[in-house]
Amino acid sequence: MKKTVLKQYARLIAGTGANVQKGQAVVIRAELDQPEFVKTLVHECYRAGASEVAVEWEHQPLTKLHVRYQKPAVLGKVDKWEEMRLRHRAETLPAMIYLESADPDGLNGIDQGKWAGGTRSRQKVIKPIRDTMDNKYQWCIAAVPGEKWAKKMFPELSAGKAVERLWEAILYTSRADGTDPIKAWEMHNADLKHRCEHLNSLNLKTLIYKAGNGTDLRVGLIPDSRFLAGAETTLGTGVVYNPNIPSEEVFISPMKGEAEGIVYSSRPLAFRGVLIENFSIRFENGRAAEVHAEKNEEALRTIISMGDGSDMLGECALVPHNSPISNSGLMFYNTLFDENAACHLALGSGFTNCLDGYERYTLEECRAKGINDSIIHEDFMIGTPDLAITGIRRNGEQAEIFRSGNWAF
Repeated sequence: MKKTVLKQYARLIAGTGANVQKGQAVVIRAELDQPEFVKTLVHECYRAGASEVAVEWEHQPLTKLHVRYQKPAVLGKVDKWEEMRLRHRAETLPAMIYLESADPDGLNGIDQGKWAGGTRSRQKVIKPIRDTMDNKYQWCIAAVPGEKWAKKMFPELSAGKAVERLWEAILYTSRADGTDPIKAWEMHNADLKHRCEHLNSLNLKTLIYKAGNGTDLRVGLIPDSRFLAGAETTLGTGVVYNPNIPSEEVFISPMKGEAEGIVYSSRPLAFRGVLIENFSIRFENGRAAEVHAEKNEEALRTIISMGDGSDMLGECALVPHNSPISNSGLMFYNTLFDENAACHLALGSGFTNCLDGYERYTLEECRAKGINDSIIHEDFMIGTPDLAITGIRRNGEQAEIFRSGNWAF
């Protein structure tokens, strides 16, 4: 891939994505796959005015070794220096950039139960601190090709050609392959904003999902909730940023405990190194009461048993079937991309900024209004070419939201 194109992409992530501010610290988390691009991104963060840029490297084989050999008590502890670092970030609010490139199969064989137990223990310390940062800092998730990820998607190609093909797919679906990606994102955000405005004007009470695969689900909405999409704004500082590159979704956090019916997946869910395939979830009184999967059902059960709220919905996201990722015909085996190819739901935590006037409420008040709380947030795709979504307005009228998998307006 041409260096000029990658530099342009890095500038999009640093500017439009994280929107790094002058004098702000930046933290980049990345796998070991694309060190040259990470270097380019660090450069662009400094050009945007960053005071310092820290890179935290991750490596799946090390994660497997840690889970294999560490005792549960060690795996689940948060050392004092880790806690101090997190508290420092909660005070200083650096921009956080996460670069996805991991092998979809890289954690196969890991002890899911042991890892989940460690996660639950660590979150007892981590989550309360992170909750204090909610909506106050910029963050952005984007992607770069990893060789094994590329070979998973394009097994017929050589490693080098597969990486190049994945670069092309990432840049295309991220609206970063044109002459002016920043302008493209300004236009895209404007379109998403107009769709949010229309949906919010409907004052919806309920969303009803139906599809030919058997999906028949009814989800309740919070009275003063609102649809969001694309660019978001930090509390206090008012910095506009884009948390996901790419992003095609218009989303809302539903009323905790109001989901009835069954929903069938339309794409595999990549979860901690395994693919959960062809699964269904039946909701009763808002909770996942029954789950089935043709492949890796145990991993699906692990998700809904992660703790309070993990078996309830935290997000309803609307994505048209006619979107760049869907039209590419590619299965990315990565939630960042696959969730932007189809309508999806998320198990676990909801978003407090989906409440109108959320800045006036405490976190506890947001949750009391119906925002689900959990240590997880796991998106799963349900959109199909024939998906129909009907909204029930609070005055009792019906509003067609999706017809034949796409926007009905």
